[in-house]
Amino acid sequence: MATARIHVPQRLTAGQVFEVRLLIRHPMETGLRYDNVGHTIPKNIVHTLVCRYNGQEVFHAELFPGIAANPYFSFFTTAESSGELECTWTDDAGVTTSERVAITVSQ
Repeated sequence: MATARIHVPQRLTAGQVFEVRLLIRHPMETGLRYDNVGHTIPKNIVHTLVCRYNGQEVFHAELFPGIAANPYFSFFTTAESSGELECTWTDDAGVTTSERVAITVSQ
């Protein structure tokens, strides 16, 4: 199962643009490698990533086999109100995982 680290600033004010940094820990197997007895290791990459801020989609990515293991993402969004940022991703094995982080916005 993949896990993630999400980093957002601790202090935000309404209307402030801020950076979200996300690191997903996932092996990202391309399907082109072999195990120690010669069998192909099945392809298993994160293919879809969606991040929502208070339920509204703020980032969406479709990924392909060329991406490295443990992919890192960085994007910017605007602080509107306190709430939650949820990042959800799905891999080729059909596993959907999500991580959440609280966002505190002062007026």
